[in-house]
Amino acid sequence: MTTLKQILGTELPLIQAPMAGIQGSAMAIAVSNAGGLGSLPCAMLSPDAMRSELAAIRAGTGKSYNVNFFCHTPPEPSAEREATWRAALAPYYAEFGIDAAGIPTGPGRNPFSAEVANLLAEFRPPVVSFHFGLPSEALLAQVRSWGSKVLASATTVEEAVWLEAHGADAVIAQGLEAGGHRGHFLSHDLTKQLGTFALLPQVVRAVKLPVIAAGGIADANGVAAAIALGAAGVQIGTAYMLTPEATTSAIHRAALKSEAARHTALTNLFTGRPARGIVNRVMRELGPIGSAAPEFPLATSGIAPLRAKAEAQGSGDFSPLWSGQNATGCREVSSAEVTQALAEGFPASL
Repeated sequence: MTTLKQILGTELPLIQAPMAGIQGSAMAIAVSNAGGLGSLPCAMLSPDAMRSELAAIRAGTGKSYNVNFFCHTPPEPSAEREATWRAALAPYYAEFGIDAAGIPTGPGRNPFSAEVANLLAEFRPPVVSFHFGLPSEALLAQVRSWGSKVLASATTVEEAVWLEAHGADAVIAQGLEAGGHRGHFLSHDLTKQLGTFALLPQVVRAVKLPVIAAGGIADANGVAAAIALGAAGVQIGTAYMLTPEATTSAIHRAALKSEAARHTALTNLFTGRPARGIVNRVMRELGPIGSAAPEFPLATSGIAPLRAKAEAQGSGDFSPLWSGQNATGCREVSSAEVTQALAEGFPASL
């Protein structure tokens, strides 16, 4: 059987989770050079920014790396839904002196597209990973034509089986503990979401592909536990968020280092889709899952000016403070050191 290291082209079966808004090429380069698979989150990058970051990776490492994209279907904008969302946020607009009528609408994240695929063809990345399912068969065939390996997130056994049937080379079993956006795509029912160590062995039994454990793994002991439950490797994000290569804001860094990081929740208030972050004021006052929030990614524009105003005052009350449930692995050391420390959890035979 082909090993995960062979699929990834790495020395370690360890993937640095792509974290949009938290990191760029610098972290990907550092992790790849340390033996893991560095990842570049591309869903929020313009074509010019993507080309620049990919060029930086190509110049900074000769090792394998991963580029990550979202595969959501953009929703039809709804004036009624947007008005409901603005009404829910109205007291906060008044508090900060924001004119709601002047707030633009529009998506904050774009799905994988033919335009992006054509840009990527210049670079032929070794690994391409997807969140929220997979792109169309035609786009997937284009990715494969470069020799790229395909990874995708599954949050249920059903999603893992679907990914195996639709062309993934390995499955990322994303447990409920994971920070950032849930990767679910077959069902929006959050009661179907499982913790990592409940989901992982079930996915391992259900598919023949290598399974990568993600969510709540913060140190070498967590890595060893995932391997013991059948994982071929791990994907880790939160542990890298305090490294110097991360672009984590000062407000976000302070939250990760505080006792507040012990309390995270899934929330749709910042983008319209459930994602795990540290509980803050807006999550407490509106409830982490709000029925008024427009569909992903249309909720972003309504809350963005509140975030900007609060952050200018040094507050993260309206910021998406993404974090997994276990931030204990966050350390202010280099991404290479984090990678090396996590690698101690792998058995010599892997």
